[in-house]
Amino acid sequence: MSASLLQFSSITKKIWIALLGIFLLIFLVVHLSINLCLLKSDPRWFNDAAYFMGTNYVVKIFEVVLFAGFILHVALGIILQVQNWMSRPVRYAVNNKSETPFLSKYMIWTGGIILIFLIIHLMNFWMMKLGWVDGPRMADGEPDFYQRAIDLFSIPAYSLMYIVLFIVLGFHLNHAFQAAFQSLGLNFTKYSKCIERTGIVYSIVVPIGFIIIPIYFLLIR
Repeated sequence: MSASLLQFSSITKKIWIALLGIFLLIFLVVHLSINLCLLKSDPRWFNDAAYFMGTNYVVKIFEVVLFAGFILHVALGIILQVQNWMSRPVRYAVNNKSETPFLSKYMIWTGGIILIFLIIHLMNFWMMKLGWVDGPRMADGEPDFYQRAIDLFSIPAYSLMYIVLFIVLGFHLNHAFQAAFQSLGLNFTKYSKCIERTGIVYSIVVPIGFIIIPIYFLLIR
C-alpha cells in the first residue's frame, strides 16, 4: 500500500487528502451532535447514542470506513510533506517570503498533535468498549460512557488538554477547509470569499461546541 501511495502524483495526493478531509469534516459535526448529549442531565441520551453507534451494523461499517479514511488522510499528508521537504534538501541562505499561507506551513504539526489526541481518545472510550481497559459499567454490564466522560472531564489537566487540542484543531480546520476546495478546483473567484468565510465559521463553531463540554463539567455542573 505504501509503495502505491508514493507513486501517486502530488496533485492526486492533494485531491485524495481533500476528499478524505471533507468526509472527516462532515463526521466531526455528527460526532459533536452526539457529544452535546453530555450536557443533558439524563445520561440515557448520551449512553443510548453511544450504544446505537456501537451496535448498529451500518454504523460499524461506517466506523471502519472512517478509521481507514483517517489513516489514509494522515498517511498521504505525511508522504506529501516529506516529499516537499526532500525536494528542497538545502535551506535557502536567505529566507524567502512566499505567498504560502501561514497556517499551511504548520499543517503537518497541527495534524500530528490531533493524531496524538485521537489515540488518547480511543484509549479512553473505544478500548473500554472492547474491554481492553477498565471503566464504569451500567447495571446491565454495558460500558457507561457518560460516567466515563464525567470522570475524565472532572480532571482539570485532561479538560485543559482537551480545550487546547481543540483550539489547535480549529487552526487546522481553518486552513484545511479552504485548502480542500482549492485542491478540488472549486475555489472559483466568485465563491472564494464565501468558502473562506464558511471555513472560518466552521473552524470556530465546531471547536467551541466541543470545548463547551469540559467547561460545563469543570465550572457549571
